[in-house]
Amino acid sequence: MAENFDVRLRPLQASDSARLLAWRNLPDIRRWMYTDHHIPQAEHDLWFAAALSDAGRRDWIIEAENEPAGLVSLTGLGSPHRRGTLGYYLADPALRGRGVGAFAKHEAIEQGFAVLGLNKLWCEALVDNAASIGLLESLGFRREALFRAHVIKAGRPTDVVGLGLLASDWASCRDGVRDKLRTKGLPL
Repeated sequence: MAENFDVRLRPLQASDSARLLAWRNLPDIRRWMYTDHHIPQAEHDLWFAAALSDAGRRDWIIEAENEPAGLVSLTGLGSPHRRGTLGYYLADPALRGRGVGAFAKHEAIEQGFAVLGLNKLWCEALVDNAASIGLLESLGFRREALFRAHVIKAGRPTDVVGLGLLASDWASCRDGVRDKLRTKGLPL
């Protein structure tokens, strides 16, 4: 078993705005976003104000060893279909591969199903984002869609993979996911 690693989620706060703008403009983050452009302050301010005020979303800052390290979100929570969209990024490349992203997504999945009573969580990833797709599949998500030429990246049409996780799927794989996270020393 790995040494204990302190990771937690805390709700997004107004004081996180500058940090999120910097993160969203990192090449490693922008590379996997639907848009390519450098996000200016005014555009970010509108996005951030909406994130703080939208009752149909939950956003958390991922903290690793008491340092902000990324963002995980549930959006589209007002759906009458009891469905939400899971989004995530880890800004600190040194934390990738250590289970931090899996832990953050685990916690958001738990919020979605156990707290918010959703029936389905949905994610989208650029087709060449193998790391994100693999992580989602390790958490029980299944590929459900291929959106051909869905976004324009670097001036070229790019496919997007849609993945879904039902509450019943999560009930079947949750314990195995938690066991894997514990072996990485993550707090469950």
